[in-house]
Amino acid sequence: AFFIAFAVKVPMFPFHTWLPDAHVEAPTAGSVVLASILLKMGAYGFLRFSLPMLPEAVERFTPIVLALSLIAILYGAYMALAQSDFKKLIAYSSVSHMGFVTLGIFVLNTQGVEGALLQMLNHGITTGGLFLCVGLIYERTHSRMLADNGGLAKPMPRYATCLVILALSSLALPGTNSFIGEFLVLVGSFLYSKAIAAVAALGVILAAVYLLWMVQRVAFGVPTEKTARATDLNWCEMATVVPLIVLIFWIGVFPNPFLTPMHASEESNRCPGNGYPDTPRRMP
Repeated sequence: AFFIAFAVKVPMFPFHTWLPDAHVEAPTAGSVVLASILLKMGAYGFLRFSLPMLPEAVERFTPIVLALSLIAILYGAYMALAQSDFKKLIAYSSVSHMGFVTLGIFVLNTQGVEGALLQMLNHGITTGGLFLCVGLIYERTHSRMLADNGGLAKPMPRYATCLVILALSSLALPGTNSFIGEFLVLVGSFLYSKAIAAVAALGVILAAVYLLWMVQRVAFGVPTEKTARATDLNWCEMATVVPLIVLIFWIGVFPNPFLTPMHASEESNRCPGNGYPDTPRRMP
């Protein structure tokens, strides 16, 4: 019962079907709150309740959860590749990125859990910023279709710069926040099983494919009549996006202020009697 409740909230495959439609129907502010905060409640539930309270059940079901996490990573990436709707593409990328979070939690070692915690923060910053970008361009062109929003680099250079930075963060470019989180998750996965780490790494490659394809279409694609007349971001709009970009590079270059409290929290869960394993688990 705990697993199903938290899996729906994350959401994990195959409980993810509500998320793309929820993002499409929600206003920009709703999508930002959903991506930045609400999706993390399911992952927090796994960490706060499932691992300490039900350690034997967690160990028993770990292979199943890891398999579902890998499916979510690859499925979300493939579905993002197939989207023509800007917002749906970002929504399916959330399914893929949250797969890394659950993967890190259930490899049951320090690197994986710390990576999952950091990736929860990173996903909120980066994906929230991408949904802001979708909302900002929708206000100008009244369309979320990638084909209707091409060639924005010339009329909207500030917007295009912000979009490129957020996309590079989402694909985990070194020097950005997501690189630290996903790298820790992959290290934790490698300690558990080299095969699992290899499959998860494929998700990183696919993320680069669909995000760079999106950037190419939106920033450098064929301009339309509406995008040619679009006005660039004003200072109020820049004030909503720039703090996220600052956090992207801050965490990417100086992650210790964020990792240190996470390490202390993770260590407290490893105390005897808390149900958390004392040594990294390896796949038999």
